[in-house]
Amino acid sequence: MNTRSPKNLSPKLGVILLGAGASSRMGQPKLLLPWGDTSIIGHLIRLWRKLQAAQIAVVCRPADKDLDAELDRLGFPPSDRIKNPQPERGMFSSIQCAARWSGWKPEISAWALVLGDQPHLRLETLQVLLEFHAASAADVCQPEFGGHARHPVILARQAFHELKQTRAETLKDFLKQFSGRSVQCRVDDAGLSVDLDTPEEYKQAAFTSAAHEKL
Repeated sequence: MNTRSPKNLSPKLGVILLGAGASSRMGQPKLLLPWGDTSIIGHLIRLWRKLQAAQIAVVCRPADKDLDAELDRLGFPPSDRIKNPQPERGMFSSIQCAARWSGWKPEISAWALVLGDQPHLRLETLQVLLEFHAASAADVCQPEFGGHARHPVILARQAFHELKQTRAETLKDFLKQFSGRSVQCRVDDAGLSVDLDTPEEYKQAAFTSAAHEKL
């Protein structure tokens, strides 16, 4: 597969991998499912390292021994694992835990909110999004496909810090206040509209991704 080398992107990027979900519809932890020659979480970490993220943190459920064991196997440092004490409150609670975390490197000035069930997104797609964001002064940047804003969401410093005290109950509600300070990057990647919620969706995405890698 032909990909251009990632540019030296500014601002410095922090990546939040959201891994505290229950994976109830999948029937087993999504992040531990095989993906290529590693697991989904291993692939996501590798992908964002290729994109030159300044720091990657994984938000986990408390006492998630299986995920911790996989992160240990991958050599992912415990110091970059954020524990969400109330994961039952949903994804937005994990995002807020990450915003309130004191472990971020001081030079980071933008953060990517990355779903744990989108390992199929192409490196090229994320490169386009990051380059678009780097050229923008917006507080919020998202890819757009099919007329809808998608994930991952990139937040500049001010927006990210507002997560700490917001009264919003969902990410969607939080982002509404930035409607005049957000931009969308049109990307031709149908994978942006796909989530891996069921075994069937996982199998199809894994097959499609493997086929794309062979091109």
